[in-house]
Amino acid sequence: MKGSAAKPGAERTAPLATTAVHADLQRHLDHLRVERRLAERTVAMYREALVRLERFAVAADIALRDVQTMHVRRWAAQLHGQGLAPRSIAIALSAWRGLYRWWGRAGEVRLNPVDGVRAPKTGKPLPKALSVDQAVALAERRNAEADPALEARDRCIVELLYGCGLRIGELVGLDVAASDRAAGWIDAADGLAHVLGKGRKRRSVPVGAAALAALSEWVALRNDWPGPAHAEQRALFVSRRGTRLTASQIRARLARRAVQAGVPSHVHPHMLRHSFASHILQSSGDLRGVQELLGHANITTTQVYTRLDFGHLSKVYDAAHPRAKRRGQPDSRAKRRE
Repeated sequence: MKGSAAKPGAERTAPLATTAVHADLQRHLDHLRVERRLAERTVAMYREALVRLERFAVAADIALRDVQTMHVRRWAAQLHGQGLAPRSIAIALSAWRGLYRWWGRAGEVRLNPVDGVRAPKTGKPLPKALSVDQAVALAERRNAEADPALEARDRCIVELLYGCGLRIGELVGLDVAASDRAAGWIDAADGLAHVLGKGRKRRSVPVGAAALAALSEWVALRNDWPGPAHAEQRALFVSRRGTRLTASQIRARLARRAVQAGVPSHVHPHMLRHSFASHILQSSGDLRGVQELLGHANITTTQVYTRLDFGHLSKVYDAAHPRAKRRGQPDSRAKRRE
């Protein structure tokens, strides 16, 4: 298969997200979405990566099934030269590798040309987390002039994101009650949130007293909130129109609430998940427990929070230990001796 008719330079005029892909590539994307059950956001990123691959193949006048490792190395280098971040290049290579692995299983290619090709190395930044005081201020902020139901809903969202470490997709998928169709729900009596996480894996997470109180307040106001059919809507978090809140709506509401609460950072849902994990680890030191609560398949994913915890301990040491003075800083005890 030759690539579609996109030529080099088309990327400047046709956005990756809206460019049509060849039927062969679309079948692979359907496989990822339906059979592999990858998240829509992941499928969207892989789709953009496959559009890049197809454009490279067109520019090189080579069929995708004839691509060799030297081509992949050259194209990865070009992405790097165009200023694409190492993480984005790694995602692209992962998408390409998956495509050729899929074709290989079907006997359509002999070798995977992406095997052995790696993205440029990059430092792994620590996930940003709020301080405990900032997280509490965000959750407890109250605006007496706001719609009480809207205020209760947004406070409940913050309490669940921070108090349970939920992903935004898990929060959006919560229903008011358990059912065969529910992706997730909260059992208030048992104090557990049952959610559908990455890879459609289910897990149960404890819900704290503050979150349960916020949930009770929101549910009590939810059904009486003026709007169409709130009582019939299965979603736990609904808009004024009676529709399930989207991830983008929640991000916008959270960012606005953070500004109003005086939190200096740009707050997003995943920052509250990071805050949940780092604060639990600082208090307990139980890495395996945090792994279970976050729903990480591999503990190496959770280990990044040990770096956050070490950062916290370093600050405590620097502030309190008499031998923690940095080079170039005066020692107050030495001054007193003088």
